Amino acid sequence: MLDHNNARSLLEDIAAGLVSVDDGMSRLGSLPFEDLGYAKLDHHRSLRKGFGEVVYCAGKTPAQLSDIFLHLTNKTARVLGTRADRRHFEAVRSVVPDSQYDEEARVIWVDRDTDRADHPGVVIVTGGTSDISVAREAAITSTMMGHTPETYFDVGICGLHRVLHYLPKLQSANVIIAVAGMEGALPSVVAGLVKVPVISVPTSVGYGTGMHGIAALLAMLNSCAPGVSVVNIDNGYGAGHLAAIINDGVVQRT
Repeated sequence: MLDHNNARSLLEDIAAGLVSVDDGMSRLGSLPFEDLGYAKLDHHRSLRKGFGEVVYCAGKTPAQLSDIFLHLTNKTARVLGTRADRRHFEAVRSVVPDSQYDEEARVIWVDRDTDRADHPGVVIVTGGTSDISVAREAAITSTMMGHTPETYFDVGICGLHRVLHYLPKLQSANVIIAVAGMEGALPSVVAGLVKVPVISVPTSVGYGTGMHGIAALLAMLNSCAPGVSVVNIDNGYGAGHLAAIINDGVVQRT
């Protein structure tokens, strides 16, 4: 898998005669994708998007997932997989021994990039303790993309003083991820107190009329506070990725 840096490096090496044209063609041979039959690995995505393909693990067999991770880690230093269970991780670890697993977030990752940036500016808050698994998925995603998120859990609006306690942290952020179930009001409260983008993540936490997160989703979509965006129910990965892109923009301007 090529990103902008190693693509440029490869072309410079070819131009300088350090790498032969045939060897360069061989390295580029698996672009834009590698066909495994049951999966087509998008090795070109890092060049287009700045970060490689992320593997959605649910629905894949442990054998399929381990094979996918093996092929991806042969091409890139960072690989991320979401919605993985323990069986998935054990299969991946059997072929990629340095893989890591967060059981709460259900995330598998491999990080061999010793030069990865660690930019501050991302803050993640949750309405309750039951939302932490989704928040952890967002945190690991943004970390893998070169950021160091700060996390503050269980600061929901039933105790508004808990949110206000962290107000200086929220107001100094470049982007905030607000994760909440039940009625999903936390993002609106936070967005009314800060001037930065707030990414809302509805979770499937709640009783019957919460409809597995639909009530929180609709509340967030109908927020009266400006600066609120919304990702899908329980989509911590999507929120973490978006926060990283926003924070990248801020970092590049400063």
